[in-house]
Formats: sequence, C-alpha cells, structure tokens
Amino acid sequence: MGDTAARFTGLDWVVLVGYFVGITAFGLWVSRKIRSSGGYFLGDRQLPWWVMVGQSFGTGTHAENPVAQAGAVYKFGFATIWYQWKNMLITPFYWLMAPWYRRCERTTIGEMMEDRYGRGMAMLYTVFAMCYFVFNQGTMMKGAGKAVSYAVGTEAVSPNQVVLLMVVAFLLYSFFGGLVASAYTDFVQGFLIIVMSFLLIPAGLLAVGGFSGLRSSLPENFFDLYNEASGVDGFTILMLTLNGFIGITAQPHILTMNATGRTERAGRVGQTYGSMVKRFCTIGWAFTGLIVAAMIVQQGTSLSDKESAFGYACLHLLTPGLTGLMVASILAANMSTCSNFMVNTGALFTKNFYSVYLRPHAQDKELLLVGRLSGFSLTIFGVVFALSVDQVLDAFMFNETLPAFLGIAVMGGFLWRRANRYGALAAVVASLATYYAINYQQAGELQLVYKWLAAPYGWATLVGVVVFVVVSLLTPREDSERIERFFDNMRRSTDDEGLPEGHPKPLAAERGQELILLDLPGWFTAERWHNFWRRYREDLAGFVLAWLTVGLLVLTAWGLMQIGK
Repeated sequence: MGDTAARFTGLDWVVLVGYFVGITAFGLWVSRKIRSSGGYFLGDRQLPWWVMVGQSFGTGTHAENPVAQAGAVYKFGFATIWYQWKNMLITPFYWLMAPWYRRCERTTIGEMMEDRYGRGMAMLYTVFAMCYFVFNQGTMMKGAGKAVSYAVGTEAVSPNQVVLLMVVAFLLYSFFGGLVASAYTDFVQGFLIIVMSFLLIPAGLLAVGGFSGLRSSLPENFFDLYNEASGVDGFTILMLTLNGFIGITAQPHILTMNATGRTERAGRVGQTYGSMVKRFCTIGWAFTGLIVAAMIVQQGTSLSDKESAFGYACLHLLTPGLTGLMVASILAANMSTCSNFMVNTGALFTKNFYSVYLRPHAQDKELLLVGRLSGFSLTIFGVVFALSVDQVLDAFMFNETLPAFLGIAVMGGFLWRRANRYGALAAVVASLATYYAINYQQAGELQLVYKWLAAPYGWATLVGVVVFVVVSLLTPREDSERIERFFDNMRRSTDDEGLPEGHPKPLAAERGQELILLDLPGWFTAERWHNFWRRYREDLAGFVLAWLTVGLLVLTAWGLMQIGK
C-alpha cells in the first residue's frame, strides 16, 4: 500500500467519533450509581473477575508501549522485546502478592504505608505517588500523540496538539464515575487495544513479501528472542526483572488492580492474567517493528526518530476506516489508563492529605467532591509533562524505575517484620542518590530523565537494600502492637463481607489461602512447613499455572521467529 493509504477520511471520522460517543455514554451510564467516596475510589470492592482482568490489562497497557516497543525493534531487533517483557518472569508472583493489597483494607498505598511505617513515610509516599501519576500520564499522552500524529499522515496535527485534544476524552466519565466507570470502560477498551496490537501485521506481511521477504531484508540477529547485539543481554534482563519485581509493589495504582474485586481470587486472576494478555500483545508490537524495519530497507528510506515506526506502519498500511479504528484503539489504550490514574490521584490527595491534615472530620460527600476535583487538577500537570517529553522509551523506563526505589520499603515491609521507618526512608534516599550520582558521572550533566541502564539501577538497588537492612537493625523497632495488627490482617481472608461488628475475619490458613511470601524469615521455622500444601494450596496451584502460561507465551514468540528460517 502506498503513502496515501492512510489519510484521515470521512469514514475514519465516523469510526472515531462513534468510538468517543459510545465509550463516553457507556462510562456515564456505568457511573450513574456512584454516591459515595468508597464507590468512587474502590468500586465498593465488588468488581467481577472478568472486569478485573480488563482493568489490569487496560490500565497496564498504554499508547507509549507499542510506540516504544516497535521503535526499539525497528532499530535493534526482536530481542528488545525484553524492555516490555521485563515483568514476564515475575508475573507469576503477582498471584502471590495480590491479596496483600485487599487484606490491608485501605484505599491507597499511602494509607497502607502509614499502617506499616507511620505518618511520615505515608506523606513521602503520597508525594512520590502523585509525581508518578503526573509523569506517567505525560508519557502516555506523548506516546499516543506521536503515533496518532504520524498515522493520520498530515503535518496539521502535531503530537502535542494530539495530547491536548486527548485529555478531554477521559475526563468526563472519570470525573463522575470514578473507579467503576474506569474499570468497566477498561474492559471494553481492552478489545480495542488487542486490535491495535495486531491490526497492522497482515497488511505488513503482504507489503514486505511475507516471512521470506522479511528475512531477506533484515539481519539474522533481528529474529533472535535473545541476543546481546540488541543491547539487552542477560544482566540487563536480570536487572529489568528485578526492577519490575520490586517496583510493582510500590506502583500507586496497584492497590486498585488487586483489591477492588469481589473476592481475593478475583484480584489474583485480574492482576496476573490481565498482565499475561499484555505480554501476548507485546509480541504483536515487536513484530510490527520488524515489519517496519523491512519496509524501510526495501524502500531505501529512513526514519529520523525510531519511535515514529509504529505511526509509519499506520500511515503506509491502513485503509480508510481502519485508520480511524487504529486511532481510536491508540486513544483507548491511553484513556483506559489515564482514567484509572485520575481516580487514584484523587484518592491519594483526599485520603492522605486532605482528610489527614486539612479536614479530618469531613463528611463523605465532601471527600467525594475533593477526590473528583483533585484528580482533575493533578491530571493537568500530566499534560505539562507530556509537552516536555522527547523520547518515550526513556521516559517509560524512568517511570518504571522510580517505584523500584520506593518498592524496597514497601516489599521489605511485607517480607520482614523488623523493617522500620528509619530503614525505609534511608533506603529511598540512598538508592535515589546512588542512581543519580552514577548517571550524572556517566552522562556529565544532571537530568531528570536519564536513559535506563542496567548497571546504575543495579548498584542503586543494592545500596538501597543494604542500607534498608542495616539502618533498620541499628534503630528502634516499630510499635509492636501496630505491627502485629498489620500482620494479623495479612493472615486473615477478606472473602467474607458484612461480618458482625467485632467478629474477626476467618484465618486464611483454614481455607488454603495463607500467603507463602509473607514474613520471609518465617520460612526457617518448623511452623511454616506444618500442613504446607493444605495451608498454601491457593498460592501454590495458581503460581504453577501462571508459570505454565509464561512458558506458553515465550514458546509462542520463539516459534514465530522460526517461521521462514
């Protein structure tokens, strides 16, 4: 297909406007019953498992993901899939960690941090989390802006203009509908994200002459599932995995991804298998990058910005109507995430700042209004960040790295009872300082966003963990009654709602739902191994099944790269 194939036509506008009207109307319809802050922030913890899968997939998948992945593969080959698959090897652990967030019985991670470490660490986390949402929303908007601007094939719309137009789309139903509207629209928009991931491949293969044309146009190492020529060696994959494993525990929206289902299993299934769907779609983004690389070689041209690869494919491969569908899909990927982030940002400000420091006795209606207004206002700062972002992949990795340094404190608080606020604070400061010091030494200038490199991250994490342990051991313990209350919640199932006042929740061990990762030092006691399978059967069965799914996904990608060999 030629360059003129993907001009934005009347049919494309019909598709795009139809999508906007439909999803907005659906979001507003779902939001009609929201009357309380609990319903707005957490959906009253009544989401079914299939909505939880859609919420996890939609919120975890952003427009900058295919933009960054297709660009990296276009430049360096398929093996760069590990920049997105960095969480592949830790996805089975989501099954084990999901109940942590439901059992804490809080609205935000900031409140959970207060329960574990006190109010000071809660405030530090809240400031970090609001910055995280601002940076992430900006990165997502710029990623979508780049793809849409290039895809429509006109210089009349710049990426920044797309960013400004995009913001309006998700604000309306998110403002009124909160988490419920966000989750249900995430489920619907998830289907469009899947379409976006694979829509370009059939026409792309036809354009380059099938798999034989693809292989004859590109170096053999472009089809490797792993190689060092891509810049992603074994050490890099290890550091990416560690980054994802620690960082996922501190991402501010992780609580809503796990704690808003009707049962603990709904949270486990949603977070684990929503993430698996994203891992599958990543194969489509990477394969699109290979197609663009072959097209560029065959046409004897070049791209000035590797992150234009996804938009280039849209411009050259789509026909009228499909272009509108692709643009709608790209925007769906953003709207699904930004709506969730907007609700979470409002929850953080309301629960961890407004109701603690400004209006401790505020009524629920006031908290609901403050949540809506603060989420809306802080989203605008994300727009400002979007207008300043250049390379989406660098910004994406920056956003993924920051939670990893907070994650030392969050994960450490679950795994080690002796951890205290002094060790947690020292770990955050030490790891951040080390990360920036090493990057500054290598780059020769101070920057907010550095290109992600494995070594600086690895050293920063090592320093943070060591400081966390040493400082915790050398400083006073946390209040024993508060710590016991925190871990007692972790030992009890939350599947039974509406228990009589004063009636304790049932022990998880009696239902096979005890958490195997909880209090890691306890593994060295005889008690941990008593009736092991009966107590941990939910953890163990789900963990094994998740690993089998990971193996199937890796095998699928490997098999795809063998075609035409």
